[in-house]
Amino acid sequence: MKSIYERTGKGYTQQGDYLLPNLQLNGEPEYNIGIWGQRYRQHLKKQHKVIFYNYLTKGTLYQHLAEVDERAESMFNQLVKSLAEKENITEQLKENDMLLWVKKMNNIRNRAMEIVNSEVIYV
Repeated sequence: MKSIYERTGKGYTQQGDYLLPNLQLNGEPEYNIGIWGQRYRQHLKKQHKVIFYNYLTKGTLYQHLAEVDERAESMFNQLVKSLAEKENITEQLKENDMLLWVKKMNNIRNRAMEIVNSEVIYV
């Protein structure tokens, strides 16, 4: 007697002593999800479970995470650049006093990270 899987046109392939199903992946593209997308995923999973599982069951979770990651990354880069210009942190400062430049840039990056977290990730 054939299984339901075999009756639908699928079959099995013998690999050594095992019969493995002939599975095919659907044609979904692969998405690169960075740190911002991973943070957003954790936030959705913990705080908004219904939304998380809706995206997951529709098959659009990774596309949505990639979009959020891209938006957050561009916002972060733009904020760092504009804050550095506003506070007059230049390459000249980097050449003259490396430690001061690192301190100021870390401060700017931390502030930009907090802004992106509050406006994009933890909404």
